[in-house]
Amino acid sequence: MKKSKNKNNQLFVIFILLVLTVFAVLIFTQNKKIKETINYENNNSEIKTLADGTKYLISPDEIKSGGPPKGGIGIDRGIPALAEENINFVSVEEADKWIEDNELVLALDYKGTERVYPLQILVWHEIANDKINGEPILITYCPLCGSGIAYERKIEINGEKVETRFGTSGKLYNSNLVMYDEKTDTYWQQIDGKAIVGELTGQELKEISIDTVVWRDWKSTHQDSEVLSQDTGFSRQYGRDPYGSYYEDSFLIFDVGNRDDRIHPKTVVFGIEVNGNYKAYIEDDLIKEEVVEDEIDGVRIRIERGDDGVIKIKNMETGEEIVKERDFWFAWYAFHPETELYGLERVK
Repeated sequence: MKKSKNKNNQLFVIFILLVLTVFAVLIFTQNKKIKETINYENNNSEIKTLADGTKYLISPDEIKSGGPPKGGIGIDRGIPALAEENINFVSVEEADKWIEDNELVLALDYKGTERVYPLQILVWHEIANDKINGEPILITYCPLCGSGIAYERKIEINGEKVETRFGTSGKLYNSNLVMYDEKTDTYWQQIDGKAIVGELTGQELKEISIDTVVWRDWKSTHQDSEVLSQDTGFSRQYGRDPYGSYYEDSFLIFDVGNRDDRIHPKTVVFGIEVNGNYKAYIEDDLIKEEVVEDEIDGVRIRIERGDDGVIKIKNMETGEEIVKERDFWFAWYAFHPETELYGLERVK
């Protein structure tokens, strides 16, 4: 009888310990959820927080060092972004003395002003904090992704749009340039322009149409353009590309989260988004066809390539321009694995 009572007591103690263990696990799990998975609806992404309150869309553990330290803005540190005091312009005639005909340049027509940013300069700086007619703009170039993208240089703080400057963080996500803004030190990814770690996480920069074109094509019809000068105040070997043959071979220096090898990873594509749907168009296809009409999610679009190399994509229902991104295929796919690819049946 005594043995039976002792056995029952032992079983009761074990039961209580199990209940307490389960309860402790539940409390720990709940606290972890409260600290790390606070959800907000913003740009269709889930914003989370670290234990210290830092907000993020991309876990800081997935953001890798690219080698150089955090870059200065107008200061020669890391990969230094160009500030306004570093930005000067020369005429097309003057620039033609040091830009080769087959060189790639970034070119845009913004608020009636045509400007050119040679890649031989941006490959060393990646970011130019410029102004056109008093409007702050952000010119960005990621050599690893072949992506030249422009944005309005404004962020939202306490409900107000404010001007800021951007620099290179020295970090990469999916092999893509991660920028920081000077006001809040928030991290922004270059492709898509989203804030991914920090105070402004979830915001998205407003994109400006810009084209990557061959210098000979642009200069022939845009003689009044202003061209970014080599006189930046920095000592760099402009005209020598430190990335060598990287643009042609299939080798990626840094890993990406999503891969699709149906076409060469460095194939140049123009990617667009229509109603949350993504699609890419191979540059060579657009050169051959010159005009492409397509439909995305029931929206008819028209793509035209001019003799100057400029790609214009128009929503045929509204007449509005659809801003595109020019990337290597691997980079576009890394960020948009759900993307369609125009003419896919020809490359399967």
